[in-house]
Amino acid sequence: MDHSEIDVETSPLTAADAQAVHRLARAAEHVDQVAPLSEQPLLRLLDAEAPTTHLMVRAADDLAGYAQVDRGAPGTASAELVVHPFARHHGVGTALLEHALELMDDEGRVLSVWAHGDLPAARSLAARTGLVVVRELWKMHRELGAADGRASASLAPGVSLRAFRPGEDDAAWLAVNARAFATHPEQGRLTQTDLAARVAEPWFDAGSFLLAERDGELVGFCWLKVPADQPQDAPRVGEIYALGVDPSAQGLRLGTALTAAGLDRLREVGVEVVELYTEGDNTVAIRTYTGAGFTRATVDVQMARPSGTTA
Repeated sequence: MDHSEIDVETSPLTAADAQAVHRLARAAEHVDQVAPLSEQPLLRLLDAEAPTTHLMVRAADDLAGYAQVDRGAPGTASAELVVHPFARHHGVGTALLEHALELMDDEGRVLSVWAHGDLPAARSLAARTGLVVVRELWKMHRELGAADGRASASLAPGVSLRAFRPGEDDAAWLAVNARAFATHPEQGRLTQTDLAARVAEPWFDAGSFLLAERDGELVGFCWLKVPADQPQDAPRVGEIYALGVDPSAQGLRLGTALTAAGLDRLREVGVEVVELYTEGDNTVAIRTYTGAGFTRATVDVQMARPSGTTA
């Protein structure tokens, strides 16, 4: 089928549509062995206040494809898309991507697109639409056994750790997170609504959200995630979900200490494999995590038109 003949629907999602997106994502993950959509798009499916645009290609009784465009940053936009395994090689992905590019061209925005797992099909789709890799996100992992013992890294004098207090620490954490990730296009833009959505998730555990304080002021954090309902016959997986240090506390080796404290906590709750994500060009973070025993597992890539190129 010519992709120009495919009807791409742009409209707010209904609850039934959101459920269909989840089914679509699960079907694609089953085949590809990598989740096609990250957490943020899934949390925003029914968020009417989120700066997102939803694109859908419907099949007879379900979705053949879905894309979400995040328009929250000025002058740019970021998209993630997924095509049902049964609907591939029929132009659905091309139709979704070209429609998203046209919409953002009309708004004067530069669109980038995530490809989780950097799969050959995604590279092929990008090549057909003139996109090139502009960013890499590394997924790193390490095994975590009881025999490893507790980490030896210690906190700097005057720094202490405690658990996050939902509702009380929100504003202070959002401020430190924004400063720590001031140049990060996603993490640094988290809002109170984004935080509340994560606190409401089944996996959230305040005891696994570690805050570092110095003289009563928040200077860093290590937020851990252990997904709920994991298979009983597989190693228990946990994630260093977000780790940040306030610029005012640089030089205290807080990143190393917080990583060690996070690993200790994950060991305490029975985690056997630890994962994390970090920018491919963040040499400081990669050095810290490599020193803590992590190795690169997979790579997600973000693709966009070459600089100066237009439709």
